[in-house]
Amino acid sequence: MVKTFVHYFLHFVFPVFIALIFYRENWKKTYLIFLATMLVDLDHLFANPIFDPDRGSIGFHFLHSYYAIAVYFLMLFFKGNIRIIAIGLLFHMLTDFQDFYCWNP
Repeated sequence: MVKTFVHYFLHFVFPVFIALIFYRENWKKTYLIFLATMLVDLDHLFANPIFDPDRGSIGFHFLHSYYAIAVYFLMLFFKGNIRIIAIGLLFHMLTDFQDFYCWNP
């Protein structure tokens, strides 16, 4: 139960704080962009089964691959919305990483 709470807190609540701290003037728009980066999870629909609690997303799903993460990192060097998208995607990857590797024995 704690694992699930932490996972969804990091996906939906913590990004508000990131937006407020780093993008105070446009925090609502920034937060909405962060929420839109959740669409990266659509790649789960191509897996069989779609959800497997014993499978880590990082390195398995194509939008969660190390190549995709490298592209998200490179996007940090752009300005504007591209950088905000990159931050949202990288934070999403970090959340998925901790969800599997920090909670599973």
